[in-house]
Amino acid sequence: MTSISTFMYFAFGSNLLRERLQMMNPSATFHSIGRLKDYNLNFGVRGEKMSNRWHGGVATIEESIGNEVWGVIWKLNRDDLPNLDKQEGVDKGIYRPLEVKVDTHEGEVVCRTYQMNDFRAMLPSPPYKQVICLGAKQNGIPSDYIRKLEAMKTNDYNGPSIFDDIRRAME
Repeated sequence: MTSISTFMYFAFGSNLLRERLQMMNPSATFHSIGRLKDYNLNFGVRGEKMSNRWHGGVATIEESIGNEVWGVIWKLNRDDLPNLDKQEGVDKGIYRPLEVKVDTHEGEVVCRTYQMNDFRAMLPSPPYKQVICLGAKQNGIPSDYIRKLEAMKTNDYNGPSIFDDIRRAME
């Protein structure tokens, strides 16, 4: 359960990986995996923006009846909320926060998550895909969903990215 000093966050992109999330949100602790019904995972950028720290599309969710997105529910101290919002670019209008109900083995959990504004589809970079797949495996996301993530096409970017910093944090 959450208290007034904590909140639940549903991660479905790079924040699936504990080391990535804890770079800016040190209080994050694993709560459970969960399934967000009637949404689809997609990758892109906001508007006409062509570049970002990931050198390709980043994850967002879109309403899509009959589909599902698996992710990790993290419990965070309320003090980390401004850090999480900043990481997700809320202040720059990249993402907007949403409250969603996520199915878990223990029942439904109300979580904060994020959805991209002014979405335009774009393939993710190989480093971004690798972070998502590592996080999914790290936290026990169902193997059939991991296979879908591993099958994602990428833009073939082959250069430095924020994943280099994450790799150092993992060592």
